Amino acid sequence: MTCKSAVFAGLALAAALGAPSASAHEFWRHGHSSYWRETHAAIYGLENRIAFLEADPEIDDGYKAPIILNARADVVVLRATLPPAHWRWTSPCCYSRRPIRIR
Repeated sequence: MTCKSAVFAGLALAAALGAPSASAHEFWRHGHSSYWRETHAAIYGLENRIAFLEADPEIDDGYKAPIILNARADVVVLRATLPPAHWRWTSPCCYSRRPIRIR
């Protein structure tokens, strides 16, 4: 009787430990998606700052040039941390059609 109960307890333990590992992928993915969102937001903010500095004629070019160069370097570093984009489609719908011949 103790052998059967030990096997049953072992199976119950294995099932309990195995169940969360199946859903661990979802937690990992959602955790990184917030990182990707924050990275995209940081890139967007840096590019807006660059655009505002370049468009403002009242700020001296000698003052804003190093700020713009550093912001562009930060954008390159942030883009390198992101994975490549994965699109749902393999080819655009418009270019996969046969060309239209007009007479």
